[in-house]
Amino acid sequence: MTELKTPDVALIGAGIMSATLGTLLKALDPSLTIHVYERLDNAAMESSDAWNNAGTGHSAFCELNYTPQRPDKSIDVSKALKIAASFEESKQFWSALINRKVLPSPWSFINPVPHLSFVWGSENVDYLERRQKALTEHALFQGMKFSTSPDELRQWMPLVMEGRGLAVPLAATRMDLGTDVNFGTLTRALFNALADQEGVQMYFDHEVKKLRQGPDRLWNIKVKDLETGEKRRIAARFVFIGAGGGSLRLLEKSRIPEGRGYGGFPVGGQRLKCTNPDVVNKHDVTVYGKAAVGSPPMSVPHLDTRVIAGRKALLFGPYAGFSTKFLKEGSYLDLFKSIQINNVLPMIAAGMDNIPLTRYLIDQVRQSPEERMEALREFVPTAKAEDWQLEKAGQRVQVIKRGENEIGVLEFGTEVITSKDGTIAALLGASPGASTAVSIMVGLLERCFPAKIEQWRSQLKALIPSYGNDLASDDPLLSRVRAMTSEVLELPQRA
Repeated sequence: MTELKTPDVALIGAGIMSATLGTLLKALDPSLTIHVYERLDNAAMESSDAWNNAGTGHSAFCELNYTPQRPDKSIDVSKALKIAASFEESKQFWSALINRKVLPSPWSFINPVPHLSFVWGSENVDYLERRQKALTEHALFQGMKFSTSPDELRQWMPLVMEGRGLAVPLAATRMDLGTDVNFGTLTRALFNALADQEGVQMYFDHEVKKLRQGPDRLWNIKVKDLETGEKRRIAARFVFIGAGGGSLRLLEKSRIPEGRGYGGFPVGGQRLKCTNPDVVNKHDVTVYGKAAVGSPPMSVPHLDTRVIAGRKALLFGPYAGFSTKFLKEGSYLDLFKSIQINNVLPMIAAGMDNIPLTRYLIDQVRQSPEERMEALREFVPTAKAEDWQLEKAGQRVQVIKRGENEIGVLEFGTEVITSKDGTIAALLGASPGASTAVSIMVGLLERCFPAKIEQWRSQLKALIPSYGNDLASDDPLLSRVRAMTSEVLELPQRA
């Protein structure tokens, strides 16, 4: 056992959340000492990796599951507004870091890719038109176009329209302000900049085995070097658990009362990838469809233009699957080890309430290559099997928790759990995750550092000019920050 280390902050997991939080903390208080612990040999190897992450730059421009239809057929846009505003905060933060020479050129991690929603069938066309009208009442979505014209749709998405019959009504919306974000490259750039600062230590191939809070409120952490077998002891004032699917087990090990009752439901992902330039060059947008009736939000089909390491590729999916692993590089025992006396009932209740989800996952696992191609051809009628290969994507763990009037409910978003004394926090869940990392981590700072947040206000405003304001309702401010971020990030000025 090596000598005791006493950093101010311990970040567990080297993904986009830890990278964002570490960058924020070091910018707000340069005197802080920070240790980062990652069980793999590099940063962003799990959910933040470009191939494991949708990378859409989730801004609710095209994701139809963020705008549900109410019983009276009106469209609920509240979640879409929140997510769109959060992504604008992320763009402001990245812009500030580029201006400070913390991040490299924007094209290394963010590229303009228009976002489209595409539906077919009279009811879906009607829904999409009402959605566009509801969203464009707000400045965040002004410029969103709607069309049912086959000629215009061919211009917007030639690959999707190629060989498509017109017997069924078709419609799409288009938002030219959409982006594709390589969160793997972004995460590694943030950590590279952090590692160059005094007081920051990065530990790869290190796994946190135990963490307990002592009577002095310090968190005693035992870490194992997976290469040498050597064990380290840490005593940190603040701990953030941002280990993706691995966060639940570490939250359980912390034994904080606020973490009791939480469980996790793992969902694997697969996508079809195309790198054939003859196909790739026909598609330069991201197109989201509508999930089938009764299907879970994770089943929303989408055909994405991705720019990774300077090369374009197309990804189609998701094809979901079930695994008892909580991480892509995890253990098949993860799910079973996560079951505790305090969460077994919520997990059983959530399972009983989500039998259709279980059935959906089983059907997905049993899909043949021909069935996957049939799903793809609903989007790309001329798709040839030889142009597409199956790629394993990231592993996600959906949150299970006690509901207000229910024993257990399954959540499809992200959730931050913090201790009463604010000395430890854990992030659980998945989408929209990475795209809203900045607003999530700023919210964490407000909850865990309430005594310091006021003195940090001016610094936060310098990093995120809209901090403290509601971008969804302040149109002039939105116009100003969008103009600024578009210039710095080299994105379109307006839709």
